Amino acid sequence: MSKLKFGFYWAASCGGCEVAVIDIHEAVLEVIEVADIVFWPVAMDIKYKDVEAMEDGYIDVCLFNGAIRNDEQEHLAKLLRKKSKYLVAFGSCAHTGGIPGLGNLANKKEIFDRAYLSSPSTPNESKVVPVPELEVPEGKLTIPHFYNTVATLDDIVDVDYYIPGCPPPPSLVVGAVRAIASGNLPPKGAILAPELAVCDECDREKTDKRVNEIKRVIYDTPDTEKCLLEQGFLCMGPATRGACEAKCIDANMPCTGCGGVLPGALEQGSAMVSALSTVMGLDNEKDPDFDFEAMLAKLKDPVGTFYKYSLPSSIIHRRIMK
Repeated sequence: MSKLKFGFYWAASCGGCEVAVIDIHEAVLEVIEVADIVFWPVAMDIKYKDVEAMEDGYIDVCLFNGAIRNDEQEHLAKLLRKKSKYLVAFGSCAHTGGIPGLGNLANKKEIFDRAYLSSPSTPNESKVVPVPELEVPEGKLTIPHFYNTVATLDDIVDVDYYIPGCPPPPSLVVGAVRAIASGNLPPKGAILAPELAVCDECDREKTDKRVNEIKRVIYDTPDTEKCLLEQGFLCMGPATRGACEAKCIDANMPCTGCGGVLPGALEQGSAMVSALSTVMGLDNEKDPDFDFEAMLAKLKDPVGTFYKYSLPSSIIHRRIMK
């Protein structure tokens, strides 16, 4: 039997998804047995013209990680869609926008002003800001056009499957490869991860305790045995798809939501707000000593908390630009 042809691409992301492919450890031998890698710019010398020369559908499976925030990434998304039988949104950034998606709280000008002009750690007396094209004695230099809005992969092209996580856990990577190799795939559009919440994988004690304060791990140390949310730490576990084995919680850190929205929920942020309302003392609103506004004041970054990985795929999507 001929081997499958795999491709990998890294768009707007940190590179952790590239490392996740290696994190499968000895299971990489299974991958080598069933697949040849024909496109992986971060690990092999290959040019875009080489991909353009491939027949349509030449790549059996392309794991595409990263959001889309410039025209080069959009071009590659469309090219790899054309050249791949199966295109997989691999990791949070491709799936829901990821942390780069928080760029939707600003626009291109605001981001460039901060990155190149007003940041206290950036000396730039000449006020130089990148431009897409620049004439130099040797000719014209070009760089990708930076977009105002961060998009998910399926905002740009048709996606066959999704593998969530920041980065995807090794078990999901291995499971996906095995499913693809065997041909035992779910219907198109499926998320290749179990339908369970992070809370389902967390073995901490849960007592339905109501709390009326919000704590932060930089100031308070959580009890390692009790539910983080019931202690007042904002843990996204109730609103986040699991399959990560609650690794962050095992390290005594609250879940930040990289697995994406739970099955059946409209979106992750609103699902978490709903879960939060059941534990944050809202039943005490009539108590004269209960100060709801003071409690919420401790929530320093609501969007960055509830939509850390999912702003581009949420109902909010981005800040309105006038």
